[in-house]
Amino acid sequence: VTVGIVFMERSQRRLLVQYHKRQVGNRMFGGDTSFLPLKINTAGVIPPIFASSLLLLPTTVLAFTAQGNLPEYLQWVPYTVGQLTHGRPLFVVLYGALIVFFCFFYTSVVFNPEDTAENLRKYGGFLPGIRPGKRTADYLDYVLTRLTVIGAAYITIVCLLPEAMIGMFNVQFYMGGTSLLIVVSVTMDTVAQIQSHLLAHQYEGLIKKSKLRGRNR
Repeated sequence: VTVGIVFMERSQRRLLVQYHKRQVGNRMFGGDTSFLPLKINTAGVIPPIFASSLLLLPTTVLAFTAQGNLPEYLQWVPYTVGQLTHGRPLFVVLYGALIVFFCFFYTSVVFNPEDTAENLRKYGGFLPGIRPGKRTADYLDYVLTRLTVIGAAYITIVCLLPEAMIGMFNVQFYMGGTSLLIVVSVTMDTVAQIQSHLLAHQYEGLIKKSKLRGRNR
C-alpha cells in the first residue's frame, strides 16, 4: 500500500505547452515548449480528513447527551449513530461517498481551468491543436475531471481497506488509511525540500567559486 501511495502521489499528467515566437528589435523570443503538470491526486489528504471529521461529529454530539434523557421519538438516534463507527457498513458507505465528494470539491477549489487558460493566453502559451481561451479551459476541465476520478478511487481504496479488514476479519490496525496517507505525503515533501535545499546550497558554492575566480583574474 505504501508503494502504491508513493507511485500515485508522484504520478502526473503532463500537457505539452508551446509558446508563440515574437520579435523584439533584432532578437527573437519565445518558441519554447514546456509542460503543464496535472497531479492525479490534486486534493491530497484533505478529502479523508474532512470525511472522517463529518462522520465523527454525530458521535461527538451524542456523547454529550445521555441516552436516558432523550425523548421516546428520538430513541432511534443512538442506534443509528452507533452504526457510524469503524468497520460498520453504514460508516464504510458514507466514508467512501464523502471522500469522493470532497475530492471533486477541493480539486475545483484548488485548480481553476479558466484562470489557467487565461494565464497561458496572456503569456503566449497554447496547447497544440486547441484554441486558446474557452476551448483550452474546457479541455483542462475535461482532463482534470478524469484524473480526479482516478485520484478519488485511489484515495477511497486506501482509506477503506483498513475499514474492510476491521469489519470482515476483525483485524485491528494501529494506523488507518488517512494516517498512512499523511505520513507518506509528509515524508515525500520533506525529502523534496531537503533535495532542493542541497541543490540550492550546491549552486551557492558554485557561484561563490566563480566570483572568487573572477576577482583573481
